[in-house]
Amino acid sequence: QLQLVESGGGLVQAGGSLRLSCVRSGRTFSSAPMGWFRQAPGKEREFVAAISWTGTSTTYVDSVKGRFTISRDNAKNSVYLQMNSLKPEDTAVYYCNSVHYSDYSKPLGSWGPGTQVTVSS
Repeated sequence: QLQLVESGGGLVQAGGSLRLSCVRSGRTFSSAPMGWFRQAPGKEREFVAAISWTGTSTTYVDSVKGRFTISRDNAKNSVYLQMNSLKPEDTAVYYCNSVHYSDYSKPLGSWGPGTQVTVSS
């Protein structure tokens, strides 16, 4: 059974950094583009970043460009999100998921439990 497990969230002050990890199990990982999404309280889940299966192509929502970096290690079935210069508006539960080959902003499959990121001002 396919599982996604996110980790690495926590409480950090504005301007700080966190590195999120997502481990995928139950299916071959390396051929799927992967993405990170987030959901803030009272808001819909939104796309944050995605990476191609080779790792050579990445895309980000405008609000995190220059601050967040997505990467992956296919040997470890893992995808990461390095978040720098965090802002209070980055506070949300962060999720990873596989994404559509033709539209990286569209998630596929079931969601994992997510990891909470809280940025204090």
